[in-house]
Amino acid sequence: MNAATLDKMRQMKLLGMHQVVTTGLNAEKSGLYTADELIAQLVEAEWDDRRNRNTEQRIKNARFRYKADINDLYYDVDRNLDRNQVMELADCRFIDKGGCVLITGCTGIGKSYIASALGYHACSQGYRVMYHSAARLFAMLKMRKADGSYFREMNRIERQQLLILDDFGLQPLDAQSRTALMEIIEDRSGKGALIITSQLPVSQWDDVIGEQIIADAILDRILHQAHRLDLKGTSLRQNLKLEEALVS
Repeated sequence: MNAATLDKMRQMKLLGMHQVVTTGLNAEKSGLYTADELIAQLVEAEWDDRRNRNTEQRIKNARFRYKADINDLYYDVDRNLDRNQVMELADCRFIDKGGCVLITGCTGIGKSYIASALGYHACSQGYRVMYHSAARLFAMLKMRKADGSYFREMNRIERQQLLILDDFGLQPLDAQSRTALMEIIEDRSGKGALIITSQLPVSQWDDVIGEQIIADAILDRILHQAHRLDLKGTSLRQNLKLEEALVS
């Protein structure tokens, strides 16, 4: 292919095709392909490139706290993390159904990492994902109320196919945060999936939410057919520090 053709590929943003031609498909190799095989090779390269770039953009938009890989999760009987349950969640059917995943356990046990790993995997499967620390989300929504962009931000949250609320329950909700949470849960009911992590057992969430009637309404929607990951054991971070101290 001449320089003009390659330049047109670049201008048309056929970056996958451009790369395979310039780096891997020289004149000698191209002679080994039939016309249809050559076209298939170029289309496959473009397909892969666009999928990878779209995945990278979804990950960037999600703003994860951790870079996490579902294949790196640590399974142990004492930790109470079941591989089969995680793999079932990894098929993303709970997202299609607008389901909920609740991950609880002590600090440092790996809740945020598991949630992020599921979020990263969902991005790779083409889903729109948003990650938020619960406390920062509610603080941000208060600022959005003040500057008049609250409803635009809530609409943006609603458009996500998966919302991750990390570290829920670190502090009790005030009236404004409680109302925002209720709106988020209502907007997602049956059409948007949710992952919530918390140091507190679910039985104590009504105290965090406050105002019993609203708490009951929120929990009823969250707990209905929710997937539960109740992690056990001690902090993985503390165990790692102890191992490092023993080695040194």
